[in-house]
Order: sequence, then structure tokens, then C-alpha cells
Amino acid sequence: MTAHPRPAFDPWDPAFVADPYPAYAELREQGRVRYFEPTDQWLVAHHADVSALLRDRRLGRTYRHRFTHEEFGRTAPPPEHEPFHTLNDHGMLDLEPPDHTRIRRLVSKAFTPRTVERLGPYVRRLARDLVSGLVEAGGGDLLTDVAEPLPVAVIAEMLGVPEADRAPLRPWSAEICGMYELNPSQETAARAVRASVEFSDYLRGLIAERRKNPGDDLISGLIAAHDEDDDRLTEQEMISTCVLLLNAGHEATVNSTVNGWWALFRHPDQLAALRADHSLVPFAVEELMRYDTPLQLFERWVLDEIEIDGQVIPRGAEIAMLFGSANHDPAVFADPERLDLTRRDNPHISFSAGIHYCIGAPLARIELAASMTALLEKAPTLRLAAEPRRKPNFVIRGLEGLAVEVG
Repeated sequence: MTAHPRPAFDPWDPAFVADPYPAYAELREQGRVRYFEPTDQWLVAHHADVSALLRDRRLGRTYRHRFTHEEFGRTAPPPEHEPFHTLNDHGMLDLEPPDHTRIRRLVSKAFTPRTVERLGPYVRRLARDLVSGLVEAGGGDLLTDVAEPLPVAVIAEMLGVPEADRAPLRPWSAEICGMYELNPSQETAARAVRASVEFSDYLRGLIAERRKNPGDDLISGLIAAHDEDDDRLTEQEMISTCVLLLNAGHEATVNSTVNGWWALFRHPDQLAALRADHSLVPFAVEELMRYDTPLQLFERWVLDEIEIDGQVIPRGAEIAMLFGSANHDPAVFADPERLDLTRRDNPHISFSAGIHYCIGAPLARIELAASMTALLEKAPTLRLAAEPRRKPNFVIRGLEGLAVEVG
């Protein structure tokens, strides 16, 4: 009986999820675009194409600003998923101009560089405290002891969520983000809907409280934000913005932290160089995000017919831009499969590009640098205690945990 080779790109295969980068190399060699029938998407794997398409206004995160579901040849989501889509579809990540322009402008009035800069000392102090706890215990799970609590606490602090209310934030976020995987199950969708309702209800109450008693927090800033025409965010836009800031603001940071340290443990020469020279930290943050990208795939709808390398892609199609592949494209990165913490020319697209470039990228970089610096300074003998298990998710790439020892 003839054995058939395993399809290279298979986002449901644990072997592919564990290491998708060889399959990406094969995809890039096959051409600039390829149709993938299981998800009804066109895969784009080259850095130049992904970078250009992220800026191409013929594509959109949504089509509802121009077409009905029927006009676009798509089926409306099931009515029982409505709470998730209401929450998701009012966030600026899934909007196009003019709504995206208006909301991003208003959010930027509250989420300023000064806001991020003011959080710096809090981020660094919290990172040191979390790492100190890990060291005192002689080790633990880097995911649950440092990587998760740091960005969740920072976003909660920024939004003004009281400490007593913070426990559900991470579970809510994880359940909502399950819907971003390819072809999510009914169970995943049900959990996402439930979390959307609970998170929205909580934020609605917090916004009402901040209207009565404004504070020095981002929610108060979002309430007060207005432009020269006195245009303001609606309550739903504020709720969706807060959820987006939490989801995007900590998923990437959490997964970059554990993916990054797992990569460092597998490259002891690079870890030794970093321990010997902490000035490499900013470059290490960028290189680790490139090397094992936390968001592997980003989807766009084709609003107006486009052509890629002679292949016409019609209106109504969906394009899947493979960030992980783009970040390993040898046309852009010298020796891309090599982890190189001294890499200077590093135009990775882990934070996306164009109008949907991550508004929280400066804060994410502060958090990643703070936790890395604290671990280098306070846990210089940090080592792997057990081989980690990769999460089964493909789109949002992370680990189930990362057991470490100190001392």
C-alpha cells in the first residue's frame, strides 16, 4: 500500500502546530498564493505580499460597511452567536473606515504615549515582584506565575478594574479568543458567547460607575474622549474597545514570553549571550517575536477583486496572511531559521501593519522587556524543568505551561 505524504499545511495536525515553519518554507517555494479548501481561504506566505496586503484598501477586516451577507456571498452567523459578534464587530480591529478611523482617533486621545509611559514604573515593579515570587519558590510555571499575571494586571490597572474583580479577566479573554481559531467548534463558540455576555455586563456596570465617579484610568478617558465635532464613543464601542485591549494586549505578551523563553532554552548559546549582556534585551524582544510568532494568521476579506502572481482572487473570497511564514522569509531575513539576538535588521510583522497596526505595541514591548530583564537579573540560573506541551491552537500560538527551576 502506497503511503501518501502528510499535507504540509495542516493547522489541525499536532506535528504541524508544534513546528509549522518547515511547511511555511514549502508553501513559499510553491508560489505566492495557494487556495486551501478546508477553510475556503487563499494562503499568502511571503513577507512582501503580506506586508502589502495589510495596507491594501481592497481588503478589509469586515465587509458589512459595503455589503450585506447575501451581496457578499456569505452566510450570516447563527443568531445564537450574536453576543460575540456584537462585541467583536464594534472593536476597531474588525472595523474599516470611516468607523475604524473615528474610533481609533477617539481611543488614541485616551490611550496616549504618556499613558503608556506612566505605566512603565508599575510594569517594571510588578515584573520584579512576580519574578521574586518565582525565585523564592525555587521555580514554578513561568506561564501562570509571570507571563499571564503581568499583562493582565497592567491592562486591568490601565482600565481601572479593581483588583478584587480581576480573576475572571483571563478566562473571559481565553474563551473569546477561541473564536479566532480556524473553524471553531460549537462548544468553543458557546463558551465565547457566554464569556462575551459576562464580560460585557461587567464592563457596562464599570462604565456606569466611572460616569458617576471619573478617575485617572482609561475607561474614564474613553468616556471623556471627544473630537472637534463633539463625537464620542458609544457605550458598545467602549465595551468592545476595553475587551480588545485586554485580549490583544495580553494574548500576544503572554505567548511571546513563553514562546520566547522556550526558544532561549533550546538555544543555550543565545541565552548565555543575553545573560552576559543585558543591553541585548530590546533586540531579543524583537527577535523572539519574529522567531516564534504569537499570532500566526490574520484574515482579510476581498472587497474588490485582486490579482496575486497572475491568480485572480474574486470579491467575497477570504485571504489568510501567514505572519509566521512572513517572519521567516529568507527574502527579508538573513538565515531566518537561526535565532539571532543581535539581529538589527528585523522588520517583523508580529504587530501587523497599516491601519490595523497594534495600538498597544509600545506597551507590549515595555512588558516583554520588563519581564525578561527581571528574570535575567533575579533568576540568572533559570532553567527548564520539564518539556512543555504546545497548545493545540494554530492561530494564537502558545504553550500549555513552561515549568522552570531556579537555583
